[in-house]
Amino acid sequence: VYPDAMKKNLESTGGLVFSQRVLLALTQAGISREDAYRLVQKNAMKVWDSGRSVKFLDLLGKDPEVARALPPKKLAAIFDYEHYVKRRGAMFKKVFG
Repeated sequence: VYPDAMKKNLESTGGLVFSQRVLLALTQAGISREDAYRLVQKNAMKVWDSGRSVKFLDLLGKDPEVARALPPKKLAAIFDYEHYVKRRGAMFKKVFG
């Protein structure tokens, strides 16, 4: 496992790897699933079309509809890789004893 290479690969998505977490946070903030999906899709496509040179977090933070539902600190917290690896110790213990 090469952690630096893994992080570089994840960062090459421009933050799109967090789209599902953004969708969930928006629905938990009271936005309908359909509207949350539209907001995520709209901003994700801008990132994709830019060749991932534009960051998903930046676009979401500038989107007025998203900003009303998710304050900057809450939005930034969604973009934390630790969420995906927080149980690594238990997983390694389960697999390798």
